[in-house]
Amino acid sequence: MNVEKAFTHGGKFHADDVFSSALLKILYPDIKIERGFEVPEDFDGIVFDIGLGEFDHHQSDARVRANGNPYASFGLLWERFGKEILGDEWEFFDEKFVEPIDLDDNTGCGNDVSDIITSFNPTWDSLKTSDECFFEAVDFAKTILTKKFDYTLSLFRGNSTVKECFSKAKDKIVVLPKFIPWKQVLVDTNAEFVVFPSDRGGYNAQVVPKSRKDKEPRVNFPEEWAGKSKEELVALTGIKTLKFCHNSRFMVATDEFSDIIQACEMAKKL
Repeated sequence: MNVEKAFTHGGKFHADDVFSSALLKILYPDIKIERGFEVPEDFDGIVFDIGLGEFDHHQSDARVRANGNPYASFGLLWERFGKEILGDEWEFFDEKFVEPIDLDDNTGCGNDVSDIITSFNPTWDSLKTSDECFFEAVDFAKTILTKKFDYTLSLFRGNSTVKECFSKAKDKIVVLPKFIPWKQVLVDTNAEFVVFPSDRGGYNAQVVPKSRKDKEPRVNFPEEWAGKSKEELVALTGIKTLKFCHNSRFMVATDEFSDIIQACEMAKKL
């Protein structure tokens, strides 16, 4: 496959062709992407979102995922090249980020990221061409993808630390050395609370949801704590440095480590 150039459709653009272009630009920074309404007969390069080829999805026998959700060009390119960026985690990224964009492109179901990309199209009274706006959108999408790749890799780098902390947990309270994204690991365990140092000083504790689909916590912080001031919380609980309980009750904060553990234990009893 010649990766020095690529071709996609012209005119109005969507998240599908924009993110496809951004992905190719990340993989092959020097690739030249052309736009038009018909693929040149002698074009030697990657063709996507047009032409009914490997990376198009407008043909009658267009591919679908195992769960029945259709591919768009972004998903087809990601399936081909994703392992080069995220290795074994490429499928996780497909489910979380790529598939929703593909689904919106195929069904119009709605997607916030897709809507933002669509807003890059020139307005009716704009002096910019569609191509100018398209490549502005591609640069924006490259930034999004780069940040999402970094974040996704960080999730998997942190998994081993979270698992080790879970193995040392007492009373189903997992203590982390710093904030590390933990849900991917702990929703499949019996953990009830996660404790970690706060970047504002002191310590935070968060509740663990029952499962990936059921967002309700296994144990919640008491309703009477919700949204109360520090003075009210101390009076209610007797925990001397308990200073915050989110109004949604998913998190509390204290100044002292012993107090954050006490808050979790008290919530379990109540």
